[in-house]
Order: sequence, then structure tokens, then C-alpha cells
Amino acid sequence: MDHSAEFRKWKAQCLSKADLSRKGSVDDDVVELVQFLNTRDQFFTTSSCAGRILLLDGGINGFEVQKQNCGWLLVTHKPCEKDDVIVALKKANGDATLKFEPFVLHVQCQQLQDAQILHSVAIDSGFRNSGITVGKRGKTMLAVRSTHGLEVPLSHKGKLMVTEEYIDFLLNVANQKMEENKKRIERFYNCLQHALERETMTNLHPKIKEKNNSSYTHKKQKKTEKAHAQCITKENDKELENDDDDLGINITIFPEGY
Repeated sequence: MDHSAEFRKWKAQCLSKADLSRKGSVDDDVVELVQFLNTRDQFFTTSSCAGRILLLDGGINGFEVQKQNCGWLLVTHKPCEKDDVIVALKKANGDATLKFEPFVLHVQCQQLQDAQILHSVAIDSGFRNSGITVGKRGKTMLAVRSTHGLEVPLSHKGKLMVTEEYIDFLLNVANQKMEENKKRIERFYNCLQHALERETMTNLHPKIKEKNNSSYTHKKQKKTEKAHAQCITKENDKELENDDDDLGINITIFPEGY
């Protein structure tokens, strides 16, 4: 079986599976983006989360909350109110932690160059911890992600360790991050549409394709960044300059069983 046929088989199998997430469906803020990617021949999404605020009750291992061992006291994909958190905290028996988790998206791509297009768009849109993973069986995955998160312990062994005033402050921070997260999703979707339109036009004109077929060299990367800059305003540029996310492509080779 050639790679294109195998990719179509993987795509059909993935999209036919039931959604096993807690919510059971794609989040409203990324429905259009997910549908857009899944209608393209060279992509399909394997998981996504638009971003959420969580209140978890459980143990803390170092600085990482182990969600599989936690009780979910509160989860919302919208701005959160202090009263909701206070009510949820009353149910806590262990170490309750407030978290904001930003947008994350995993996309399997037919070719490496397809993943490179998405990766460049993700970086330009503020998701600077995005990366590409290549498996031995030829599976090429693009993860869109950032470090635009928040994680703060609020109680210990069921006892609240902070004031309500501090909880109110934390929620203001978390809600601001949620708003910024939503802007980045919109930016990513808009820039992605423009990037794929340009790619389609390039494929329709072989001379342009031949001229630009330097495949992710340093020179190509500069040209791509310049083109994508049209999708980002001066205000957004300032925001991204202050973002401490890591840049780069992560290439990982999975074991044979992947």
C-alpha cells in the first residue's frame, strides 16, 4: 500500500471513531477550524481542546498535577466566576489546584511539507511551543501548543490556603489568558486559510512551485515568515515579542509499535 492510500485509511479510521473526551464533542471555539482541516485531503485532526479553566482535587507530584488521580471539581471553556470556584472548593478533600490550559491541537499530516505549513502558521499565531513528530511508520504529526498556561494550588488536605481576594485575582488572570487564547485561535484559523490558499495557487502554477521548492531551508523560512506577517497586526507582534514560549521543530522517532 502506498503512503497516500495508507494515509487515507488512517484518516477514515480516526474520523469514524467515537469522541472519547470527557465532553464527548469538539469545543465550540474550534469546531470550524477542526472541520476545515478535516475537509482537506492532506490533514486530519486526532485531538483538540479550545482551552479551559480547571479546578482539580488530588495529590501533587512535584509541580505537575496528575489529572488521572484527581477529582474534577470544575471545568469550563468559558471565563470563570469566583462564586463558582468557591462552591467547587467546598467539595475538595485533598490538594485543590486551579489551572488554565491553553488551546492544543494534534493534526496528522500526509507529508512533512504539509506539517511544515501548519507549524509555520502556528508559530506566527503565537503557539510557539508547537512541534512536528515523525514516526517510523511514516506518521507525521503536528502539535499546536503554547506555554500560555497557569497552575496554582489553592488548598491542602481540604483546607483553603488562600483568601477569596486572591482567588478573584487568579481568576482575572486566568480569564485574561482565556481571552488571549481565543484571539490566537482566531489568528491561527485566519492565517491557516491564507497559507493554504497560497499553497493551492502555487501547486496550480508549476513554475512558481519550482521556484519556491527549497523545502524549509533557512531562506525559505524567512520568506514564509514574511508572507505570514500579513496575518499579524503590529499589536499582535508586540504581544508575541513578550511571549516566552519556546521556538522550534521537535522531530521524534517513535518505536516500531507506534
